[in-house]
Amino acid sequence: MKICIYGAGSVGGYLGGKLAAGGFDVSLVARGRHLEAIRTDGLTVNQQGEAITVRPAASDDPASFGPQDVVICTVKAHGLPGIARSMAPLLGPDTAVVFAMNGVPWWYFHALPGEHEGRSIDRLDPGGVIRDAIGPERAIGCVVHIGAEVTSPGTVTVTGRERFEMGEPDGSMSPRLTRLMDAFGTAGITAVAHDNIRDYVWSKLLGNITSNPLSALTRATMGQLYDDDILRNYMRRMMEEAEAVAHALGASLPLSIDKRFEGGPRLKDFKTSTLQDLLAGRPLEIEPIVGAVTELGDLTGVDTPSIDLIYALLKRLAINEGLYPAA
Repeated sequence: MKICIYGAGSVGGYLGGKLAAGGFDVSLVARGRHLEAIRTDGLTVNQQGEAITVRPAASDDPASFGPQDVVICTVKAHGLPGIARSMAPLLGPDTAVVFAMNGVPWWYFHALPGEHEGRSIDRLDPGGVIRDAIGPERAIGCVVHIGAEVTSPGTVTVTGRERFEMGEPDGSMSPRLTRLMDAFGTAGITAVAHDNIRDYVWSKLLGNITSNPLSALTRATMGQLYDDDILRNYMRRMMEEAEAVAHALGASLPLSIDKRFEGGPRLKDFKTSTLQDLLAGRPLEIEPIVGAVTELGDLTGVDTPSIDLIYALLKRLAINEGLYPAA
């Protein structure tokens, strides 16, 4: 199986390293010093005190690799419109594309029975760039749960447990999903296939939509957010609004809001990815995590006043700091 990791940072580097060590034909699309280090010294993945080093093909030019069986795209969702066309050399007639990223996926309404089937989400795929370049029929959903970071160029360190939840948009256990799950299992990657992947998208999103933007607006860690009564209550209201949107679209969340608040966050000193991006001067994940939910609220007639306010504040902050992704 030929597998290309498009965006071999922390998550992509982990997947690429494990799959290459498992014997698969892996190629990496990376950039900068990270790419240089992989080319020179290989890619190292540190996990639970053990290190593996592999030497997969790596380039900043996807055309170097040719058509793949699977492309695993781990770029942040707001960067996808900008790189969608560059994926073309990787796509053969039957190439599947796994979108392993936070937030509402651009393909959300593909193969979803009901009045909105096939609809685009403007804030995720403006002008249909992704749809035209890749096509929703290639999409496999993936919800990522992992603590990992690029600790030095060419080195990815896993700081927490990993779990990848996968699913076809139509809910089927297709041959391509079966092959992918087998590959992950062979490589020692924890993955579970679901016939209702959108439920798990929403389950993770309820955490992201609250802690990510509020941490960026306040510069607070997870523990500080949960220890503040006002902020904790505001997060609950945001979750309730997002859950109402999910229910209006037919989703059923596997974890209740009450359960989410029991005991507070596991990592109190953790800084969310949005806060990390803000501090590092990188574009912020706004539309996939927050803006898309306001759009879906409008679509379904569900009021989302708490989410709307945070969306407006975070977007204004990003624009003022020059960190709002260009369309």
